[in-house]
Amino acid sequence: MEINFLALFVAALSTLVIGFVWYHPKVFGTIWMKESGLTEEKLKGGNMLSIFGTSLLYAFFISFILQMLTIHQYGALGMIGGDPSIAKPSYEAFMTDYGNTFRTFKHGAFHGFMTGLFFALPIIGTNALYERRSFKYTFVTGGFWIVCLTIMGGIICGWKLS
Repeated sequence: MEINFLALFVAALSTLVIGFVWYHPKVFGTIWMKESGLTEEKLKGGNMLSIFGTSLLYAFFISFILQMLTIHQYGALGMIGGDPSIAKPSYEAFMTDYGNTFRTFKHGAFHGFMTGLFFALPIIGTNALYERRSFKYTFVTGGFWIVCLTIMGGIICGWKLS
């Protein structure tokens, strides 16, 4: 299996697009600023190129792992040690028969959603508890990542090479 770096990059880029909408003042931006203790003035003081660039890098890291969670064929590859050249003929036959099974946007979005709901949200929620942040903060930030991981999973799983 080859890694589709273009799909991973587009999936990572989608987090910025979703963020521009999600954190817009007319959507959840005003609530998020209030619950985060931020002001317009504080937000204007940051180096946006650095912030967006680093965010994109982190999202790429997330997309790299998300492909393992959304594309089941990576499990078969892992079972043979990750090197198809040393696999028995049964691996090649399996991949011929099932190499594109469940490789759809819908399937990837499902696994992305589950990752957001049962992995990202609890991490954000736990941090929010110790940082004494509100449930509004948890739901806005957690909701953002649930949506992002859903879209990312769909892109990564549905975008096939060849």
